Amino acid sequence: MINIISEEEIMFFDTDCGGVVHNIAYLRFIETARTRLTERLGMSLKEMTKTQLFPVVTRTEIDYRKPAKLGDLIQVEAHVESFERVRFWCQFRITRPSDHALLITSRQSLALVQMPQGRPCRLPKEWLEQYPELTSKPKA
Repeated sequence: MINIISEEEIMFFDTDCGGVVHNIAYLRFIETARTRLTERLGMSLKEMTKTQLFPVVTRTEIDYRKPAKLGDLIQVEAHVESFERVRFWCQFRITRPSDHALLITSRQSLALVQMPQGRPCRLPKEWLEQYPELTSKPKA
């Protein structure tokens, strides 16, 4: 399994005037976790800049379950769910360890896109070979 766990502290810029985290701030936490996942797959930020091949979000599903608040420490868990030919899926859970509250569940679909052409590319063969348990089987 390809996964990461990171911790974040809720800052002023993450919250509204009531001290509750903005919905968009959760997407930033997810973005950071997803970037670390792609690093585990061999696509560091420097490598992406060099090759001009980028993972691009094509779909986000998110369920807001409980709010985080100013000063909370949260934990972001992320893992690669599956690989398809030209896209892959990642899942995310954001929790507050102090009370074990599940704050967010999310999943995203990403495609690899070659820039500057904006052309979708197949996933690297190495990913599919290294993680066969994540590879989606063709439907009959």
